[in-house]
Amino acid sequence: MNFNKRIVLFLATGFYSGRIPFAPGTFGSAVALPLCFMLSLVNSWVAAGITLAVIFFSIRIAGLAEKMLNTNDPGCIVIDEIAGMMVALLGLPFNPFSAVAGFVIFRFFDILKPFPIRVLDQRLSGGAGIVLDDVLAGVFANLVLRTAFYCYYLIWWLVQHFDREVAEKLKIEKQPENESLQKKKSGLRENVEAIVVA
Repeated sequence: MNFNKRIVLFLATGFYSGRIPFAPGTFGSAVALPLCFMLSLVNSWVAAGITLAVIFFSIRIAGLAEKMLNTNDPGCIVIDEIAGMMVALLGLPFNPFSAVAGFVIFRFFDILKPFPIRVLDQRLSGGAGIVLDDVLAGVFANLVLRTAFYCYYLIWWLVQHFDREVAEKLKIEKQPENESLQKKKSGLRENVEAIVVA
């Protein structure tokens, strides 16, 4: 095997993570996490451009590797999982929660392949057939994560707003009590002063 073929297989197998005999897709997806972290450090448009370039590159590499291995969508090719994970976390804050949640949700869609992911997987062949179903799984995972983040921030805003209203209400309710207490203290002071003068 010449050098060029070794490079293609090295990239297609996710730096040989796809050679792991069990759950190669899971390990391939994990390889993508450092790349996702680096993408989170740049502008969203730049990250989107890089991700798009990786998708096209992955299609080419996966297609070449499939021909070399002479097997239809071999399990050791995991560059598709790397591209899918990059899509799953694209434009989202990278933190332990998003990384773990994105990983689990992406693997869920990638393994079960609900409609229309399965249709795409069955109708396309070559590099496109290997990669694009994972990219669509990444899109689904990204949408689920965005919805989860939106719901979290909405609940946080509602709780903060409610707490502010309760605080204002308690402040208003305490104000008459404070005024009444001040009047009692003032009256008591006047009585004491009267007794002292007498």
